[in-house]
Amino acid sequence: MKARASTGRTIAAHAVLLAYTLIALFPVFVIVINSFKSRKAIFADPLGLPLPGSFDLVGYRTVLHQGDFFLYFQNSLIVTVASLFCVLLFGAMAAFALSEYRFRGNTLMGLYLALGIMIPIRLGTVAILEMMVASGLVNTLTALILVYTAQGLPLAIFILAEFMKSVSDDLKNAGRIDGLSEYRIFFSLVLPLVRPAMATVAVFTMIPIWNDLWFPLILAPAEDTKTVTLGAQVFIGQFVTNWNAVLAALSLAIVPVLVLYLIFSRQLIRGITAGAVK
Repeated sequence: MKARASTGRTIAAHAVLLAYTLIALFPVFVIVINSFKSRKAIFADPLGLPLPGSFDLVGYRTVLHQGDFFLYFQNSLIVTVASLFCVLLFGAMAAFALSEYRFRGNTLMGLYLALGIMIPIRLGTVAILEMMVASGLVNTLTALILVYTAQGLPLAIFILAEFMKSVSDDLKNAGRIDGLSEYRIFFSLVLPLVRPAMATVAVFTMIPIWNDLWFPLILAPAEDTKTVTLGAQVFIGQFVTNWNAVLAALSLAIVPVLVLYLIFSRQLIRGITAGAVK
């Protein structure tokens, strides 16, 4: 009886997860299939597959020839990679300090950093814009990198600190006895053991940065600094919207996210399940 109940719960859980997966992937499916169809076919049958009668690459041709999509893609890639590097490096270092060393205000510092998770950074948009104007960083990729680094650090520190607390003290003390510096202990012993957490932070940090429209529109709207998401707005007009180009641009923008997930999927699942066990 218990075995049947357990099997029933497993089937129900898998059914719920499958339904959620289908719901989450449905918009992506609609975007991709319609990016390969003519404008008439998109409105005639938005859920239909791109058959020989409706197949058309006009959207991709428009994206590649109108505007500078490769520049937008390059800007998004630079901003995302640089922001991820800063978030993972500084977040891991701060998490190591909070989890390893006991000092006055340690708990308050952790709570202060946790506030960054609860308070959206967009509430400070006006102050951030004034700061960037005063620093001469408007219409530069540096402005976006700084903002996204500040946005991603609280969650990174919160997740990584919990994982670093589980790293064996005996291992770290053995390294100290062998004469390793704190930097060597951090980079050689601790970081390799928290790779699943690093992958989790990377995925959860990368997606909001890559998809963001708010800060690129406010801080870097110039042609030379547009990101993919902002560049897609070129094809959206007040009265006429080139849906072929918009859907093609969005389909191309999905590729890096899928590649990142495929690379870190195993580490991501390990990180999430380990966090659930904790």
